[in-house]
Amino acid sequence: MKRIGSLLIVAVFAGAITLGAYKFLFEKNNYAIISADENTSVVNTSFTPTSAKGAGINEVDFTLAAENTVNAVVHVKNVTIGKSPNNIFEFFYGSGGSKSAPQVGTGSGVIISQDGHIVTNNHVIANASQLQVTLNNNKTYDAQLVGSDPNSDIALIKIETNEKLPYLAFGDSDNTKIGEWVLAVGNPFNLTSTVTAGIVSAKARSLDTRSNQSFIQTDAAVNPGNSGGALVNTNGDLIGINTAISSRTGSYVGYSFAVPSNIAKKVIDDILEYGNVQKGVLGINVAPVNTPYAIEKGLNEIEGVYISGIVEDSGAEEAELQEGDVVKMIDQIKIRKYPDLTGYLSTKRPGDTVEMVIDRDDEEIIVAVTLKERQTIIVPEMGMEVKNLSDKDKKQFKTKIGVKITGVPERYRGYGLDGKVIIKVDDQDIENITDAKNAFGGISRYGKTVITMLNEDGERERLIFQ
Repeated sequence: MKRIGSLLIVAVFAGAITLGAYKFLFEKNNYAIISADENTSVVNTSFTPTSAKGAGINEVDFTLAAENTVNAVVHVKNVTIGKSPNNIFEFFYGSGGSKSAPQVGTGSGVIISQDGHIVTNNHVIANASQLQVTLNNNKTYDAQLVGSDPNSDIALIKIETNEKLPYLAFGDSDNTKIGEWVLAVGNPFNLTSTVTAGIVSAKARSLDTRSNQSFIQTDAAVNPGNSGGALVNTNGDLIGINTAISSRTGSYVGYSFAVPSNIAKKVIDDILEYGNVQKGVLGINVAPVNTPYAIEKGLNEIEGVYISGIVEDSGAEEAELQEGDVVKMIDQIKIRKYPDLTGYLSTKRPGDTVEMVIDRDDEEIIVAVTLKERQTIIVPEMGMEVKNLSDKDKKQFKTKIGVKITGVPERYRGYGLDGKVIIKVDDQDIENITDAKNAFGGISRYGKTVITMLNEDGERERLIFQ
């Protein structure tokens, strides 16, 4: 009897371990976690004017907006292929005998055209080997990825159908007001066509002080599975794509965040027209708040964006912006903090001109700045920052091609790389930052890479990285 009891206990214990291993290995999360602080995590969860309504909840009718939205919001299934052990012993001890196994993640998407274009989050469709979309009428279609932008976490997918699909029109998120009633529509925890209500809690919210994020914050309930779903106003206009929640538990606790519709629309338009995202760059450096420099300059109390430096050959330099200028307004939009500025610039392309109100020595001046293409990138693998050569650089280094190293990671500081010009990686000539990105992105971390550079005297140097 004791032996039977012991065997029963062992069987229950083994079953629990097996179930836990299955959930760990085969069930794929439909969201990503970004650290906000040591106790809090952020869980990643398509043009008409937007009008704010100041009416009380008893005077607002959500039914028409909800009815129109649920039919345009879809369920997105992402199937990827991952590695898993053959049995429980390999899970704990490993044997190199792992096998491929499908992993499934789910999220939401929003139909933005009658012919089947759907906007969703990049993290919903990332690394997919197969994408499936289920409409609110339960019809399921295979979907193809058209393009994506990890920086904004926006992706565009498409299904093929002869039907004219219901869709949502983009609203103008710049006109959205704090306190305005909104609806979040999506598929939390695979509960399809779920509608929740809340208000706009804040705009231009950044969840990471090191990034260029600019979210709409709401208190509409959003959970894992809502990612890529719709945030609409009471008119049913799409004003955001639900993307993240701030939570200590992994579930909604009162704070949710959406990519503004103006940013999402610009990303989608770029993907359709250019195949990639066109980013217009102002060309200023900004001092982060709460740093010794910011405290010394009193920047934490400034309403606006303090310019701590000007990028060479940028639109800001051509417009004669200066260190110490404070950006107060851009194209009639008030700038209180950095995400206000970056959020608006995310809707612009190279060649666009913006009108800026600048505070310079307590005097307001108006300056027109033409945005340019980004001149610097961080190259893969080595992590160095490089920029396109200016005419001055080409003359100094006596070259017509190459990229200049402007930032070096700590691990490479002893090689004397900063300020030199890379003209070749292995046998590939480097003419600009695009060439540099492609060349460094294609090298193997296990092989040997030869970098040919020019020093300040225009002399060639070669470094071999093993």
